[in-house]
This record gives sequence, structure tokens and C-alpha cells, in this order.
Amino acid sequence: MSTEKEIKVEGRSEHEIRVEKVQEMQEHGMQPWPSFKKITATCKQAKDSFVEESTEVFAIAGRLMTKREHGKSIFANIQDLSESIQIYIKKDALEENAFENFKKFFDVGDIVWAKGTVFKTRMGEVTLKVQEVSLLSKCLHPLPEKYHGLTDTEQKYRQRYLDLISNQESKEKFIARSKMVQSIRQFLLEKNFLEVETPMLHPIPGGAVARPFTTHHNAYDMDLFLRIAPELYLKRLVVGGIERVFEINRSFRNEGVSTKHNPEFTMLEFYMSHGDYKDGMELTEKLIQDAAQNALGTVEVEYQDKKINFTAPFKKLTIEESLCEIGGFKKEQLSEEKVGAIFKEHKLEMNRKNASHGEKLFFLFEEFVEEKIVQPTFIIGYPIEVSPLAKRDEDNKNIAARFELFVCGMEFANGFTELNDPFDQADRFKKQAEARTDGDDEAHYYDADYVKALEYGLAPTVGVGIGIDRLAMILTNTSSIKDIILFPTMKLIEE
Repeated sequence: MSTEKEIKVEGRSEHEIRVEKVQEMQEHGMQPWPSFKKITATCKQAKDSFVEESTEVFAIAGRLMTKREHGKSIFANIQDLSESIQIYIKKDALEENAFENFKKFFDVGDIVWAKGTVFKTRMGEVTLKVQEVSLLSKCLHPLPEKYHGLTDTEQKYRQRYLDLISNQESKEKFIARSKMVQSIRQFLLEKNFLEVETPMLHPIPGGAVARPFTTHHNAYDMDLFLRIAPELYLKRLVVGGIERVFEINRSFRNEGVSTKHNPEFTMLEFYMSHGDYKDGMELTEKLIQDAAQNALGTVEVEYQDKKINFTAPFKKLTIEESLCEIGGFKKEQLSEEKVGAIFKEHKLEMNRKNASHGEKLFFLFEEFVEEKIVQPTFIIGYPIEVSPLAKRDEDNKNIAARFELFVCGMEFANGFTELNDPFDQADRFKKQAEARTDGDDEAHYYDADYVKALEYGLAPTVGVGIGIDRLAMILTNTSSIKDIILFPTMKLIEE
């Protein structure tokens, strides 16, 4: 077979050569993309079933990853989702022309079907001795170089299929992510939560502090918003009597792209009647501990040279405590009379006029603490002004009965005792509307229908949202969110 260097000398690309092979195959009555052929085992099952002198026949299929010719025999490797297996093709063991056809028309990248018995080579490798072999799907392009895989980062995201073919580590990350999601789902189902689906198109965006994407429905001639969170719909279901409910959902926020943010992302939200934010923290830490154990087999993971321990219970700090313990401030500096000096010293300005003392502390937390948190830590004591859907704390009416979970400088979860007073909720929606007028583009809209739902009675309820993508980042030691989203949002390139 021609090498890449020889192909360039001949003036033809690998793609052109493979297209010519397709044409020649068709001229000889061979199908480059035939109907399927039944398989009886995965590559792993065939290897694991090896017994000395066994005559059991296996039919497998997968992508041809290597091909090594040795006169009248060929060694190759076929890879499926389970793993890779070596196959041995001997000319006199196949039907007439089958060996020559494999040699001439089969290329690395092709999807191949093979049937035979397994044996162990002198080197100790379990191998399939082929009796029959067929092409299932012709690959018209060369694969990324075997030992280095796909090295172009942008190409990895735009052509994820190539990344998965050539990079086993990438594939394992997405398998771990899938196991994590399955574990989360099972954890909640076992605790009698009901999984539901709520709308992605919202007439009023709500449930989070974020800027929405806007679209237009032609038949109704109305603007709609891609959901920024499913929260308000899920709580309507709790009002309707579904007392334990969850959704693993896609949400959309029209904000910046970074290693921690993608405009389209996956989150879990669950709501439980007859509980408060403290119950929410306990459920959250146990859920994450369980997800880590089931996805990786351990609750101690390494992330960017840091060892993270997801053993419950997690540490808990108020915003003020975190500013002292992690931010390095003294308690007296954070008083209402003196906190302004910190803003002046560090030349900080808030984008909202007339901010409360609590809002100022929250701003400082985001500025000086958030990115320094390493081990799983619950932050509590949030000012009520930045928690428009949370109930007030029983012991301090100026703060919300709310928590956020941070790990390695990233927010992972947000939960609170749900506000179920319709009059208080209406008043806070009005204040949010004023904040929008005051320049805050991410403040909540007024949702009259949700207020009406609360008027029918929402039982004392705790709600929690968990970022699935970020949790997958930590559990797979991935520094960019794009590496654990199969198809991240990318800027369109003009051809």
C-alpha cells in the first residue's frame, strides 16, 4: 500500500486513491457499503472467551486500525467500543480472491466484519484466526496518525468522531461521563424522585440569573426564549403534587465562552417537598460521592495536580467566613462601615447602584475567594438580594436559606429552601425588574403565572441544581469544558 509520502509524489491524495478503489470495487460487483452482517461477540468478549484449543467461532466487527502484510498472511487490528483485537488472515484459509481483495481494497479506517476462532500467538496475544472477512463500510479518508492521535484541538471539537476513533482517552472520558449521569439518575430514582421533561422554549425566561437566547415562533408570532433553567416549571409540578421531581436537562445561556462555560450545557435540577437547604446539602454531597464512586471506582480523584476528596460530609463556610479564611480579610474589614475601603483599595466597582452590604460581600467573595476554593466546600449565608427565588433564613432574615458548592474554583451546585410565599415572591420579582431597569441584563423577569401557581400552595421544598459538565470535568481530570461535551458550540467557519 502506498505511503503518504509516495502518494504526494504520485500527485494524488489518499482520498482520491480510496475513491478510485471504490470505483474499481463497484466495477467488480463488490459493495463498499453493503447491508449489515450479524455479529456474535464484541472484541473484548472474543478475547475474554479464549480457551486453549477451543473451536468456538466468533463473528466480530469494528474499525480497521492497523494492517501489516507478511507475504501470504496479514496481521491487523479491529477496534469496537469494547476494545481492540488482533486478527490473523492467512491466504489459504480464505475463499478464492478474498485474501487479495482484503490486501488491495481494505484500508485502515474501514469498518470490517470477520469470523473465526481465537488462538494465542507466540507473543502471547489472543488473536482471531479469520475464516471469513467482509467490508461493511469504506472509509474515504486516512485516520489521524496512530501514535499521536488527533493533535489539532479545534479539529477535535469540530470532528469529534475522529477524536473518538483515534484517542482512547477521549472515549473513556465520555464513557465515564455517561456512567456518572446513570449513577445520578439511579440515585434519585431509588429515593422516589420522578424524572420529567419540561419545556425548552419559554415565554418568560426564569429560574436563574443569566442572559437568554431569543427566538421567534412564526405561527404564534411571538418571541420565545431558550430556557436558562427548568426551575420554575419543576416547582409548578411540585405545586401539582409531584413532591419529588428531577430533570437532567439541556439549558442555554447567552454568555461568554471559556474553559468553564459553554452556551449550551447539561444540568440536573431536583426538588423535594418537606425539606430545607440543609437537606439539600446532604443529598448533594451523597449524590456526588456516589457518582464519583460509580464512574471511577473511587471518591478520591486527581484534578490538575490537586487531589480532590469527595467523601461526605463537605466543608461549610458562610460568605463572611470564607472571606476571612480563604480571602485573607479580617472580620472588622468586612463591616458595613469599613467594607467600602476594600473597594477603594482594590479599585473595584459594582455594576449596580445602591448595592446592599450583603451584595458587596458577595461581590468580594466572587472577586477574592471563589477561584481559591479547592476541596468540595458549601458556601452559605448569601444575601437575600442575590437570591430572588430562595426563602429567607429563619435565624437571619437578611440572608437566604441557600448554599452553593464549589470545587477547584468552580461552582458545581446551587440550592436553597424554595420561596413559597406568593406575596414575597411577587415583591422580589418587582425588585428584579427594577434591577433590569437599573442596568442588570441578567436580572429575572416578572413571571405572573408562577406567582399564581404559588398562590395555590407550594409545600416547604428544597431545590438543587448541579452542573453535569463541570462535575464531569473534575471526575475525568479535564481542564476545558469542551473536552467533556461531545459537540461543544463552535464559531462557524466559512468554507
